[in-house]
Amino acid sequence: MNATVATSVFGVFMVLTVALGLLAVRGRGGGGGIAEWSVGGRSLGTVMIWVLMAGEGYTSFSYLGAAGWGYNFGSPVLYVIAYLSCGYAIGYVVGPTLWSYARTHGLVSITDMVAHRYNRPWLGALVAVLATVCLLPYIQLQITGMGVVVSTISYGAISLDWAYFIAFAVTTAFVVVSGLRGSAWVSVLKDILVIATLAFLAVYVPLHHFDGYGPFLDRLVAEKPEWLTLSGHGGSGLGATWFATTSFLNSLTVVIFPTTVAGYLGARSADALRRNAILLPFYNVLLFVPMLLGMAAIFVVPGLTGAGSNLALFKLIVDSLPAWLVGVIGVAAALSSIVPMAVFMLVIGTMWGRSVLGTVPALAGRPRRQRFAAQTVVVAAGVLALALTYAAPNTLVRLSLISYEGMAQLVPMILIGLVWRKLTLWGALSGLVVGGALVCALVFTEHDPVGGVNAGALALGANLVVALAVSWLGPTPADDRPDAEVLASDPGPEAEARPALPERPERPGGAAVSGGV
Repeated sequence: MNATVATSVFGVFMVLTVALGLLAVRGRGGGGGIAEWSVGGRSLGTVMIWVLMAGEGYTSFSYLGAAGWGYNFGSPVLYVIAYLSCGYAIGYVVGPTLWSYARTHGLVSITDMVAHRYNRPWLGALVAVLATVCLLPYIQLQITGMGVVVSTISYGAISLDWAYFIAFAVTTAFVVVSGLRGSAWVSVLKDILVIATLAFLAVYVPLHHFDGYGPFLDRLVAEKPEWLTLSGHGGSGLGATWFATTSFLNSLTVVIFPTTVAGYLGARSADALRRNAILLPFYNVLLFVPMLLGMAAIFVVPGLTGAGSNLALFKLIVDSLPAWLVGVIGVAAALSSIVPMAVFMLVIGTMWGRSVLGTVPALAGRPRRQRFAAQTVVVAAGVLALALTYAAPNTLVRLSLISYEGMAQLVPMILIGLVWRKLTLWGALSGLVVGGALVCALVFTEHDPVGGVNAGALALGANLVVALAVSWLGPTPADDRPDAEVLASDPGPEAEARPALPERPERPGGAAVSGGV
């Protein structure tokens, strides 16, 4: 009976999720070209951008991984709150700058920006491939996370294999139809459920199991003090240096992550992004809940090991709450997988539709055909992630270790390149190669962290040194375009008053038309 009730609640909300995706594009004449599908026609206001970007940051990790890290290590998990908050502060400046650059030149993705800045369409294709390698593990991990949640809340009635397929099918269905706008609409539902369920759990679990926060924290201090200090429990090596370098690296990386940039480019104005950067840190308060509940689970459900520790939060509630409420909490966790997974898939489709397949003469300069190509890539990416979830889950889980640190190596090419003309194509590319190779070498030989320092931060340092050295000492590719065409700047109010410009046309073969509009 419990399984039937919880599964029925879950099924109703999944139907509602797809319905919201369809409703999001109602009356939009078939959805238009790739800009309407991939960045919502650049028309999302402060509230929709807030829920969308909060949805990207609040994934299944927030219910599973954050609680699991709290259960296994303790305080090192606070790096998530640190880097997101610092990233939002950096995004206050970077977000409007990228938004203005894309709007001015009719661009719809981070790969578009790279190709335009360095005047090399093939560079956009290269970055698209790199970003896809970094994003696919996240899709797989969201599929896995949702599968674990669905199987758990159904009391085992739904197998993991079927739960994985449900995650793929629901997400693919609404993202193909509705794009970024549909993800934003579903984020509203997700955020209402996340806020409500975590607020409830923040009160219920300490009262039910410990008679309040006071007794719980007293017991934690008395019996598990190592969970409250860096480097946490178990000699993890995640000390103060690791915490600082990881927070620094991730705060830089999150502002140029392709999914974050998709949120930036969907905004109606630069001011909407500035307000969003101010409001988003308040959402981080919710992250304390699964972290604390993960530590509470140490006393209630001791002995969880390996992947089982990720179920710490759900082990606290499955046997103590009515089935319908378990179903609602499971829906909130499932939507926390679906929304970011949808944006990951959409971004991969957009990058390939524009920067890789968009260079094919039959697609160049034809936004509707590029949209169809991008939607096809979305389905292909989802199928690939689902197949690897079944066949070789450890492969992508392994790759996920270098995903964020690998994406960090694009920081000089994008952030420095868009504000400093003297960073050359070969300098940026050389730094990317060196940084990427060093990350792979350190991670795959299990030397991360290195002396307590995040391996990605070391690689980024080497990347930057090489990029600057090659730019100063190496060849300078010819580029006669004025600085205003190449570089980005923070827009003023007068720039925001201008109407949105059309998507950037391309000549056959992928060469962009000079002038960009």
